[in-house]
Amino acid sequence: MSTRDLLLVLGVSLVWGFNFVAGAKGMQAFTPLQFVTLRFACVLLITLPFLRRPAPGHWLQLAGAGIFLGALHFTFLQWALQLSADVTSVTILQNMSIPFAVLLAMLFLGERAGWRTLTATGVAFTGVLIIGLDPLVLQQSKALMIVLCSALFQALGSVLMRGLRGISTFSFQAWSSVFSLPILVGAMWVLEPEAMTSLGPVGPWHWAALAYSIFMASLVGHGVFFILVQRNPLPTVMPYLLTMPVFGTIFGVLVWGDRPGWRLLLGGTMVLSGILVITLRGRRKAIVPAAVGD
Repeated sequence: MSTRDLLLVLGVSLVWGFNFVAGAKGMQAFTPLQFVTLRFACVLLITLPFLRRPAPGHWLQLAGAGIFLGALHFTFLQWALQLSADVTSVTILQNMSIPFAVLLAMLFLGERAGWRTLTATGVAFTGVLIIGLDPLVLQQSKALMIVLCSALFQALGSVLMRGLRGISTFSFQAWSSVFSLPILVGAMWVLEPEAMTSLGPVGPWHWAALAYSIFMASLVGHGVFFILVQRNPLPTVMPYLLTMPVFGTIFGVLVWGDRPGWRLLLGGTMVLSGILVITLRGRRKAIVPAAVGD
């Protein structure tokens, strides 16, 4: 991975880390389906001019990627944020998408990751688990199961997105909205009929949270991520997103008032250590092309 792509993926991680706080703020005024439906409706309006037909034979793959990364991933994530007493635990467990995605890419796309990279990823992921051992995390079993489903949907969508060709960043955003909105509106009509016609007490900060999710998390974050997985193997990109729980936890403490214990320091150190090893290995392979197999 180039230095430019490394900085981009870390920027995506930072943007998505803060989006957990924005999403939790939105859940104070919107229902999960309201929030996600409004998000994708606005994204579609912005990206509609970029809508283009995919390459022949890619319709099913495009629909799957759009639905998994759109309606399913985001709705379950917002649902978890609504149920959870803190932001930190959701931020951490959402990163189960990383080992899910790496494993799925290796199984179904034939992508490879060397043993040193896998070991470093394991160290970083162990750090994520240590952060997640906070007693508060263990008391929220329903929210945790929901966020794990969100992580699996994100991983499936990432793997499907990896093989897409002939679709630009904003075209994918538009198609994801096209495929997701009928599902979201139908689910709202069945599960939250009152949400179809009324909103709760929505203040300026709640609208700001929705705007952040639209412009930063969706258009910027997912747009850049789409580019990154098009030009880099998924097992190379995904480990760097392990910095997201560190950013998310920091934002949870500073903005949301979370109070995680010593596990934050230990787990965060392990996450960053694993990322450092992966970075050094990537640069070494760029300098010494013969050093393949990691």
